[in-house]
Amino acid sequence: MHKSPTPASSTLRELRESGHRYRTVKAEIRENLLARLRAGEPRFPGIVGFDDTVLPHLERALIAGHDLVLLGERGQGKTRLIRTVAGLLDEWTPVVAGCEINDHPYAPACVRCVRLAADKGDDLPVAWKHRDERYGEKLATPDTSVGDLIGDVDPIKIAEGRTLGDPETVHYGLVPRTNRGVFSVNELPDLAERIQVSLLNVLEERDIQVRGYNLRLPLDLLLIASANPEDYTNRGRIITPLKDRFGAEIRTHYPRGVEDELVLIRQEAELDDLGADLPDHLVEIIARFTRLVRESTAVDARSGVSARFSIAAAETAAASAVRRAALTGEERPVTRICDLPGIVHTLRGKVEFEVSEEGREVDVLAHLLRRATAETFRGTLGGTDLTSLVDRFTQGVQVESGELVAANELLRRVGRIEGLSRIMAGLGMGEGDESPGHAAAALEFALEGLYLMRRLSKDEVAGGAVYRT
Repeated sequence: MHKSPTPASSTLRELRESGHRYRTVKAEIRENLLARLRAGEPRFPGIVGFDDTVLPHLERALIAGHDLVLLGERGQGKTRLIRTVAGLLDEWTPVVAGCEINDHPYAPACVRCVRLAADKGDDLPVAWKHRDERYGEKLATPDTSVGDLIGDVDPIKIAEGRTLGDPETVHYGLVPRTNRGVFSVNELPDLAERIQVSLLNVLEERDIQVRGYNLRLPLDLLLIASANPEDYTNRGRIITPLKDRFGAEIRTHYPRGVEDELVLIRQEAELDDLGADLPDHLVEIIARFTRLVRESTAVDARSGVSARFSIAAAETAAASAVRRAALTGEERPVTRICDLPGIVHTLRGKVEFEVSEEGREVDVLAHLLRRATAETFRGTLGGTDLTSLVDRFTQGVQVESGELVAANELLRRVGRIEGLSRIMAGLGMGEGDESPGHAAAALEFALEGLYLMRRLSKDEVAGGAVYRT
């Protein structure tokens, strides 16, 4: 996103003369969110499928000025959502130049800035921070310490001759360094309970304590945590006093409709760098496949199936088309049905299966992929007349396709088919989708659909399949 120029004020006097108004972080977020709501502007760019469920709860919590916890299974976009909240901060905010904890020039808090303000007066130097610099994040791991989050004594400063009682010998942790910003603790239950205790003052008294120092730093920040509901029993829990201090607890979820899943795949899969085209019907198959995996009784529902599963599936299928083009000399890589079976083997590690399904993981996923393909075929070409294609096979023709069969070669093997344009139109292939690769992708999908509808037979061969009557 384009950044506007840094404001010109460089001293406290110039800042006051500019008319700058001091607001707390939560006030900034509240006012900017309300302004976007009134203007009908996007509040959380890139967030898919939460418009009528999660986002209204989040907006109410932010307007109320609550610290909050996002609860949801892995891959539901919790971290992505938290990061967009920082986009509601003012684009630029003034800080006392050189301050480690981003004190506002109107209200210096740390010992250094209080002394500097007394010495400099209206000449207090001012610097500017962009909102991108006002977001902090920590993945909660068992080895996280209080020093990492809050701070600890800096032995180097002690070695320089300062006394242990000097507050300026403290090395601030991640939380105070994100003062006047948004701080996120991902997977909070993984944090040891004794470490969670260190966040109690941050949430309630809005200050920090470091070892035995008589140090009170009033912090101004929004604290957001994420957690998997199963963490409360599997790996740890959020201690009750800390949980009570969060003002809101919001549940997230996976995309609830195929359309949302399609948008998510298109938005997040990095296909441009691969240079391969992924037709819409294949994206729909991957979306339906992901949903079937989530709903399968063979899969451990408590662990969930991440949105990264469908994104990785799309990227893997497209990579298969790029590989084929490199080996066969195809000019334009277009993903086909023959590129999908490979995702079963590469992605099975992303799914936690029930113990009773041990050894059957590949079979389960392959079955669900066939179901997803059949559902997509019925929804796209179910009402299309494919008689001319079936007639080719009643004449005894057999067609072998596979991940290393080039598009032109597949078209040659199938031969001229009347109604190919209807098939492509049924798959939403319009102007610009007239390459041999797109024609081959449409034909191969039609062949696979006819097989799944029991109108053709198919023999599996290495790297592909032979379609026949």
